[in-house]
Amino acid sequence: MKRALLAVALVAVTAGCAAPGATGTTATGDAGIAVDQTLHASLPDAIRARGTIRFMTDASYAPMEQFAADGRTIIGFSPDLASAIGSVLGVRAEMVQGDFHTALDDMAAGEYDGVLSSMNDTPERRRKADFVDYFSAGTAIIVQRGNPKGVTGFRALCGLVVATERGTVQADLLKRSQRACGDNPMTIKLYKTNADALVELRTGRAGAVLNDFPPAAYLATDTRTKAYYQLASTTQYEPGLFGIAFAKGDPALRDAVQAAFDRLVRTGVYTELLQRWGISDGAIASGTAYTDS
Repeated sequence: MKRALLAVALVAVTAGCAAPGATGTTATGDAGIAVDQTLHASLPDAIRARGTIRFMTDASYAPMEQFAADGRTIIGFSPDLASAIGSVLGVRAEMVQGDFHTALDDMAAGEYDGVLSSMNDTPERRRKADFVDYFSAGTAIIVQRGNPKGVTGFRALCGLVVATERGTVQADLLKRSQRACGDNPMTIKLYKTNADALVELRTGRAGAVLNDFPPAAYLATDTRTKAYYQLASTTQYEPGLFGIAFAKGDPALRDAVQAAFDRLVRTGVYTELLQRWGISDGAIASGTAYTDS
């Protein structure tokens, strides 16, 4: 179960070990990543026939997933990870923009093969989907540059307008934290995308926004956004694992992706991708698959 509100340092997950190497690999042109023919053969027939895995994402969460300057291409750590996993499996990974709040239901309805969108793997979500974990992060508080409201932690949010994306663990965290505010409650505003919440902060209509730490730190340091945003502190609240979600009853795809991810860990590709996007602190040791049947 998720722990009570507590400031803790982010630590990498070290439990578990990598899966044993599969046999039958052939070279591919994608950055030298080898296709694992055994894993390719284990994919569901429909995906092998189509030649693609379709992952839903909400591209408003740099550096994890975001739109490029053309406004159409989705870039970031998540698309790069998806592409590398696809290379191991011998198929192309396709990132599809969607609604984070309804992502698991849309996947269950067959609109996507999986969800790869900085989604925390929680007991509640496991009732709807299976997960392959790939990253670790906690929640951070973002404020306007200069911190005009003097926010240093959750207690200082009482009495303020606080915004975040709906359907996230941050929204749940705010609702649970409201009890500590007594007769000076927060005004919690939830938005369809993280970008919408950030507009509220930038324009002064919100006093703070809650994000996962990597996107929050990115906003506070990127040359295009650091004039507007900063971290209230370096504290990370309730660290947890990000997971790639798969529909219940689709263990073949889940297990193939887990094995492909573990191959990327063993060969160092995963480390290279983390370094590329400046998020190495979120590394985990293996892609443990979780299901709640």
